[in-house]
Amino acid sequence: MASSSLSSSGSWSAKDNKAFERALAVYDKDTPDRWYNVARAVGGKTAEEVKRHYEVLVHDVKHIESGKVPFPNYKKSGGYDEEKRLKTPKYQ
Repeated sequence: MASSSLSSSGSWSAKDNKAFERALAVYDKDTPDRWYNVARAVGGKTAEEVKRHYEVLVHDVKHIESGKVPFPNYKKSGGYDEEKRLKTPKYQ
């Protein structure tokens, strides 16, 4: 997955990924020098590294959307009933 992809400057931390996501929201596909700007916003990455990270992310999303990645089978935790919580109105 994208979060575990490696670059010459090391792995991508959660902080790097958050900065990457924010930069993608600011610098869209029509932005001149997009990858340079994204790399500058992330810090410690080159334009080529952030572009590759994006390509891996797109690949992962396509796999998820095509149904090639199974949904996790989460076990219910003790006493917590998600279905009941969704049916119960919350008054404020």
